[in-house]
Amino acid sequence: MTTNGTFAVAGLTKPAAPGRVDWVDYAKGICIVMVVMMHSVLGVELAAGGTGFMHVLVAFAKPFRMPDFFLISGLFLSVVIDRDWRTYLDRKVVHFAYFYVLWVTIQFGFKAPAFAAEGGWAHAGFLYIESFYEPFGTLWFIYLLPIFFVVTKATRNWPPLLIWSALALLESAHVATGWTVIDEFCARFVYFYSGYWFAQSVFALSDRARARPVLAVGGLVLWALVDGGLVYAGYSEWPGISLALGLSGACAIVISGTLLARAHWLEFLRFCGEHSIVIYLAFFLPMAATRTLLLHTGLIHDIGTISLVVTVVGVVGALAIWRLALKAGANFLFERPDAFWIAPKKAGRVLQAAK
Repeated sequence: MTTNGTFAVAGLTKPAAPGRVDWVDYAKGICIVMVVMMHSVLGVELAAGGTGFMHVLVAFAKPFRMPDFFLISGLFLSVVIDRDWRTYLDRKVVHFAYFYVLWVTIQFGFKAPAFAAEGGWAHAGFLYIESFYEPFGTLWFIYLLPIFFVVTKATRNWPPLLIWSALALLESAHVATGWTVIDEFCARFVYFYSGYWFAQSVFALSDRARARPVLAVGGLVLWALVDGGLVYAGYSEWPGISLALGLSGACAIVISGTLLARAHWLEFLRFCGEHSIVIYLAFFLPMAATRTLLLHTGLIHDIGTISLVVTVVGVVGALAIWRLALKAGANFLFERPDAFWIAPKKAGRVLQAAK
């Protein structure tokens, strides 16, 4: 631990940027680590043809892993939703579209040879074109976010209770058309809108958890027992229950982030949250490389241990790629160049990859 209270991991971490909300970054850090863990564990288990101890953690987190990420993404929307459309689209659509196009191209570059081997280069080309209307691989989250931002702004004068009720019904319907955008829109938008509409309540919940940590810990224990019990019993995806577990799980992550921020524990999680988009964009490469290396060399035989190692390398490796890219002058990988802005930047504003 360094003198300023941060954990130095391979020289990657640094103190929090000014103006950031500590517990939000902790919560985002928990979310992004769970996302990497899910992809790592399921990828290893699929390739190995078995399951390990990490599978239990992935199953436990499934009801709330993405709901809490979307809820947190909507928390600060009320601050910017009344901006003019040009500025709003620049910050909330073009920003994510730039990173999606760039990183879907990078990911596809690594996977195209395998696609071509299966069906020829014409097939590989079709799959690339398809990725612009059917989100590719791990990048569906940043594909959906701009849609949520635009729909929320377009309906900001509609009755919030009516919108939320309709979205809750859509989530409970468990729509399954086979189209990622439609299915995930129906399943996830209620959580994003909840973050936007209930933002004051979420911040009040954090304040109460910070003021009464013992009670907060007790609540987390009770929530964990209920969530784990329903997952184990096979009820977690039932209509109504899935929504309740998603919202309660998001609240649990808010409380967990608050308690960690209050105690200044696990600062690396806060750093991961501050740079969550960096990890989200780049973790696929170290994750896939480590999985292939460990499974083909047989250095580790236990599937759970392999999954854990792949998860850690996926997170740390993504941050290392980011730092190396900045040192090499390849900032465009994680920072949107001026040419791709359609609205003026604020004077003196530095683009942070976490936003």
